[in-house]
Amino acid sequence: MLQITPQQLREWISAKKDFLLIDIREDWERDAFNIGGMHIPMGNVPSQLTDIPTTKDVVMYCEKGIRSTITIQRLEQAGYHNIYNLNGGMKAWKELK
Repeated sequence: MLQITPQQLREWISAKKDFLLIDIREDWERDAFNIGGMHIPMGNVPSQLTDIPTTKDVVMYCEKGIRSTITIQRLEQAGYHNIYNLNGGMKAWKELK
């Protein structure tokens, strides 16, 4: 599984790299704090596969990186190999100085 650190993700954002950011947390978590991107709650990912490209880099995030790891593993079984997990999720992002 591909991994990206919060620092690397900030560099991608600063460099305006062409990628898709997907928040897979629940609505209330996203409302409390988010870093943008598309919102597809984890339970909705299977029904929204057409929204997830296979031709460019995708970064998925959740609160700690556990749900995104599980989701990415399932997507890899479905043939996706372009999805990065935000290592440590929003918790790590918030701790980054």
